[in-house]
Amino acid sequence: MKALITGITGQDGSYLTELLLEKGYEVHGIVRRASSFNRNRIEHLIQDRDVYGSRLFLHYGDMTDSSALNRILEKVGPTEIYNLAAQSHVRISFDMPEYTGDVNALGVARILDAIREVGLVRGCRFYQASTSEMFGSSPSPQSETTPFHPRSPYAAAKLYAHWMVVNYREGYNLHASSGILFNHESPRRGENFVTRKIAIAAARIKAGLQSELVLGNLDAKRDWGHAKDFVEAMYLMLQQPEGGDFVVATGETRSIRDFLDEAFACVNLDWHDYVRTDHMYERPTEVFDLRGDYGKAARLLGWNPRVTFGDLVSEMVSYELDRLAV
Repeated sequence: MKALITGITGQDGSYLTELLLEKGYEVHGIVRRASSFNRNRIEHLIQDRDVYGSRLFLHYGDMTDSSALNRILEKVGPTEIYNLAAQSHVRISFDMPEYTGDVNALGVARILDAIREVGLVRGCRFYQASTSEMFGSSPSPQSETTPFHPRSPYAAAKLYAHWMVVNYREGYNLHASSGILFNHESPRRGENFVTRKIAIAAARIKAGLQSELVLGNLDAKRDWGHAKDFVEAMYLMLQQPEGGDFVVATGETRSIRDFLDEAFACVNLDWHDYVRTDHMYERPTEVFDLRGDYGKAARLLGWNPRVTFGDLVSEMVSYELDRLAV
């Protein structure tokens, strides 16, 4: 089996790469050309050539460049494609709506049409990373049949991509699946995301390297799982007889305050002494309550989340403490 992963250097891309390599896949990843390398999450896989390196290949490309996508697909001839590339920060999408749409929406249209043009429709399977943000203000719990109500440029762009996948699945019989992923975290989460910011701050405050943490809306509620669990669901979707849409979640809702409680408890501190809020970190339109119903994934994929909320937060804080040798 030969897999192509866009966004391979991200949190999900790195865990998915590990999973597929362990299953014997040849893995190809698309990386953007930049003035500095950003491959730290997969560097251990690149370096360990005796085990995995001989089956891991990287290609320069970009979701805004259809010619590059066509060239890579024609060269690699993948049997599975996992599209994880995105401008993935919701708050930043309000500042960069056009770029977010170009990558998250039109980028998916480009790669779907590249599959058609190169002639891979019958020979490969496609996975699209959709998002719970598409539900927006729809009441929870949210399932595959819940109406969408996107509340950000990020969510609107992802919804366009989501429906494009449906159209290529129905119009061209492409084996295509979308995982409607609820929030998923890990020590590999980007440092500008709130969960990682909290984990880093808890460790640095404990070490005396930081005095406060500034956040936005503390009352927002999310369904948080572990990224390593979620990439397993991605893999399972492409092993099914036909494509479909699947909610991937834990079924439990926690607030930012709950995350703060868990994180600062790991370092025996009271977060109220160190955290303040600032409106500049709030979104123009907020999504207040997301909780997923993953019954379809459990029933058809045999998938269930394994890592608990408490264990997830503890792992993230422990990782930061280890980095500081506290």
